[in-house]
Amino acid sequence: MRWEDGLWIPESVSGPLVPQYRDGMYYGVGGLAHALIEIRLSRPWTAEEQRVADAVVERLRGAVSTTTDYSFFNGLVSTIGVLTALDAAGADAAVDRLMVLAAPDGWPQTSLGPPRFLPGTRVHDVVLGTAGVLLGALWAGRMNVAGAHALAEHAVGVLMAEREEEQTGVNWRDVPQRFRTDPGGQAPNFSHGLAGIATTLALAGAELDRPDLISAAVSGAEHLVALGKTDGPGFVVPRRIPGNHADEDEFSYGWCHGPTGTSLLFLALHRAGVAEVAGAPPLVWHRRCLHSVRTSGLPSRLYPGFWDNDGRCCGTAGVGEVFLDSWHRSGDPDDLEFALQLADTLVDNAVVEGSHAYWRFIEHRAPAPLLPAGVGWMQGAAGIAAFLLRVSRVMQAGPKAAPIPRMDNWWTLPSVSP
Repeated sequence: MRWEDGLWIPESVSGPLVPQYRDGMYYGVGGLAHALIEIRLSRPWTAEEQRVADAVVERLRGAVSTTTDYSFFNGLVSTIGVLTALDAAGADAAVDRLMVLAAPDGWPQTSLGPPRFLPGTRVHDVVLGTAGVLLGALWAGRMNVAGAHALAEHAVGVLMAEREEEQTGVNWRDVPQRFRTDPGGQAPNFSHGLAGIATTLALAGAELDRPDLISAAVSGAEHLVALGKTDGPGFVVPRRIPGNHADEDEFSYGWCHGPTGTSLLFLALHRAGVAEVAGAPPLVWHRRCLHSVRTSGLPSRLYPGFWDNDGRCCGTAGVGEVFLDSWHRSGDPDDLEFALQLADTLVDNAVVEGSHAYWRFIEHRAPAPLLPAGVGWMQGAAGIAAFLLRVSRVMQAGPKAAPIPRMDNWWTLPSVSP
């Protein structure tokens, strides 16, 4: 952590400040809040940790009025999640700011533009786009944040207007075809595509009492099943359609692009009261997703390009977190056994120097060089350590070691009350 012009952390231990990521949950100080909440369940905060929490709140509150990034990973939606996690006031200001920035067809962004995308391109996925705004609005509503309902309804209207009718159901892309200058493709799993968008619509249908949204989410799930591999007891959807198999495997297995994250869709449909998707109950599809993860070979690096990451977004900690959540909800001992295996792997992979530990991922095409050690929540030590602290609580207290409801997991847990 650095204390220059307020608190900040580098993307990696040897890296500089990256201004656009400074405040967010993915790389920035926002992610420290989620790690601090897990620490507080293990022991009281130290004075330094309280100082960090206070600095995060001060930094994020002070930045709301000028922030234009609206995303779940690094923008105003991230701010909603961080401030509510720390029981701090200010999430209502982030909701208000999101409404100020809203356009009739979504939120302006600066990440995608010419030549591949037209000026004014809109993004609609969970981590960078409209579905993330909807997820943040639903969480804010559960936290009784003023203005959340209006924000959710606006995001819903944008997503429903962007649905694409297919023979096998409804589809959503991260970027609609009308904004592209080339045929493009899609990443249909949780982070950047159909699975994540349908998840938020299923949750919105339940939270806002909108059966039309639940129906749309079911149709999206049925199209997703049609895109995936359903032979055998598992279920996986290609990482990209069309694929680029010269540089990456057809299937990934993590939270972002694989069945770990896609499993969350079926829990959202179950929460919404859906009885059947493509011939089976949502919980059957959820278990099929987890079966594919468990039998994929991870966390071993079977060959260059397969499983080279220990983080929450794309790696072992994120998979372990979902399996722990599933164990808390279902009590399935296989889920706990696999989560503990993943935790053991993280301990084995840690680089320990004195009283410090960190993780260095592998460059995905080769065994070396190792990548710099990440610091933050989604791709670094903060998120990995928080998972290991949670595992430690579970080993000590069993099912009584309550999981932490967050904006990205509350519907997967045994209790769905705020």
